[in-house]
Amino acid sequence: MKVAICDERESCHELRDLIRKQKYDCEIKCFYTGKQLLEAREHFDILILDIRMEEMSGIEVARALRIKQDNTVLIFVTALKEYVSEAFDVAAFHYLLKPVPAEKFCKVFEDACREVERLEGLKSEQLFFQTRSRSFTVPKKEILYVESRKRKVDIHTLGECFTVYATMRYMEEQLGGDFYRCHRGYLVNMAYVKEYETDVIHLKNGETVYIARDKYSEFAKAYMRFLKEGETPMCRF
Repeated sequence: MKVAICDERESCHELRDLIRKQKYDCEIKCFYTGKQLLEAREHFDILILDIRMEEMSGIEVARALRIKQDNTVLIFVTALKEYVSEAFDVAAFHYLLKPVPAEKFCKVFEDACREVERLEGLKSEQLFFQTRSRSFTVPKKEILYVESRKRKVDIHTLGECFTVYATMRYMEEQLGGDFYRCHRGYLVNMAYVKEYETDVIHLKNGETVYIARDKYSEFAKAYMRFLKEGETPMCRF
């Protein structure tokens, strides 16, 4: 976990020593001005930031990060009470007033680490795509099936179908074990299988996808394993 502390030198070192005593394995970097932090051009999972600093205030630094869509978990540690509302305008995770008791800081830092883990979990459940006209994410659980279109794929979801440049092998790797490559041209989400025959799979939304004859036996076993694991999500149709 990457952690940055941006504060005066003495405070940085005190907070760094407290973090090193925590159970989380952290790579910690100290910065003594906001400009120095921004010029580093690094992403940090957690940023501990003072407000009163030279050149740029902590609020200005946080705004610059949020403009770049940075999802860093942000903790303000400051002696200034009057910036609480501005801190939460930049989606601060917590606002601690100096002097901060060690026990209080450690509790907030542990909560921040759990928030990082939660965000990472959400990220792993979504796929990011870019086309000429837009950039967007799609939750894996909303994908019904993927269909090959030579150098492109059609991704059929609960809400829409869209086309992106990707290979079936890439999609198979990204989607994981709840999806099955039932045919050279199809990758199906097991959660939406209603029934299947030797050459076709019927989905719960009424659509069908092909299954290769030499894949039938293997697919049947994989689908039974999927059902036994009880991972079928609630479907909305």
